[in-house]
Amino acid sequence: MRNMTAGSIAEASGGILLQGSPKTPVEHISLNSNIMEGNDLFVPLIGEKVDAHRFLLQAEENGASAVFTSEHDEAPRGAKAAWIRVEDTKKALQALGTYCRSRLALPVIGITGSVGKTTTREMVAAALSAQRQVFKTPGNYNSQVGVPVTMWEMGREDYDIAVVELGMSEPGEMTVIAKIAGPDMAVITNIGVTHIGQLGSQENIYREKMSIQDGLKPGGTLILNGDDPWLAKSKAKEGCRAVFYGTGKSHDYRAEDIRVTDGYPSFTAVCRGERIPVALKVMGAHQVGNALAALAAADLNGVSLEKAARALETYEGYRGRQQLSERGGILFIDDTYNASPASMKGAVDILSSLEKRRRRVAVLADMKELGEEEGRYHREVGEYLGDRRVDVLLTLGELAREIERGAMGRNPSLEAVHFQEKEELKAYLLERLTEGDAVLFKGSNSMKLGEVAQYVCQHHH
Repeated sequence: MRNMTAGSIAEASGGILLQGSPKTPVEHISLNSNIMEGNDLFVPLIGEKVDAHRFLLQAEENGASAVFTSEHDEAPRGAKAAWIRVEDTKKALQALGTYCRSRLALPVIGITGSVGKTTTREMVAAALSAQRQVFKTPGNYNSQVGVPVTMWEMGREDYDIAVVELGMSEPGEMTVIAKIAGPDMAVITNIGVTHIGQLGSQENIYREKMSIQDGLKPGGTLILNGDDPWLAKSKAKEGCRAVFYGTGKSHDYRAEDIRVTDGYPSFTAVCRGERIPVALKVMGAHQVGNALAALAAADLNGVSLEKAARALETYEGYRGRQQLSERGGILFIDDTYNASPASMKGAVDILSSLEKRRRRVAVLADMKELGEEEGRYHREVGEYLGDRRVDVLLTLGELAREIERGAMGRNPSLEAVHFQEKEELKAYLLERLTEGDAVLFKGSNSMKLGEVAQYVCQHHH
């Protein structure tokens, strides 16, 4: 945020300046005491295992010009930065984020959903960039601590529109971050089972996602995936309107003539009588819905549909999500950023759709946070894979055994091998992959399957 000082931060966060000049300039926010850009506000968060207050003096040494603290009534001897006493460091950060948002006049598009948030965020930003200066959430800053930092970053340069990703993993979280972001438009991509372990049911997930409207500005627009059964019959809150995208004839933005050629989808976007051909450079038929959401957001913000479509066609994916590379005649698809049943089935579809490949190899690891039904969800993915054109299935992790069981039940002749250790999997892939193969890597981020993908791609000859 521009022109912020320790004094203005103390006032915005409801804190008290214990030490230092209120005129101390602050240019950045850091949540990591080791990573400073200069003149940072360090926010020590209290986690389950570590209380970052113990790193306050280290943060000063590394470039923090101001720090929050909820554990000091006076700054310790030798402290040099501006010390700001707050009741709760996380809530103070959120109050600061809300203040930053209040100082910004630019429209904000908030994006949530069980699957596809980040890809849709990137696509919306790409479509808008045809005619607008776009800010978008940096990295994965989509949480209760990430969104306030995003609000700060948004005000550091001249943008005329922002695309903000809003994620949640526990009840009530969406309301908190939606109120901080204050979106003028809100996109909901779908209602799946991600985080069902914490939220208890798909109905609870639906309610939580819809509570993005708790922060939606009066007169705002809710952009919904009309092909999702949970969202199809939803309504916007009073004073706002709902706009639908999908394949249904009644949808405001719809896709016709959908084709997938060697993994890449193309379609005709139809809106208000306009018919615009779109050919995407990201793989999978499920990307059509994400692209429609982007076209809707662009159109509703005054960007020409034709120009938005052409800008979308330049988007080639996001790190860890369908990153394609070829080495030694083998196509590697790294889709390891995260995984849910829906996204894993989508990835299997991509692999299955590849033409002219000697073998299609799926390397799948555990999906996390799926609650009591986790075994069933893994088995269902396996059954889905067993009915597709996949030649080899390699699984990693205890839950992934259920993927193998489901797949073998549908296709007993499938070549399938299970691994408990990443090193064994690496060795097997290096030995067995040959020219002409296509190999997909997909699993929850905590399984670190991306390390396997990267290693095998780099070391295969």
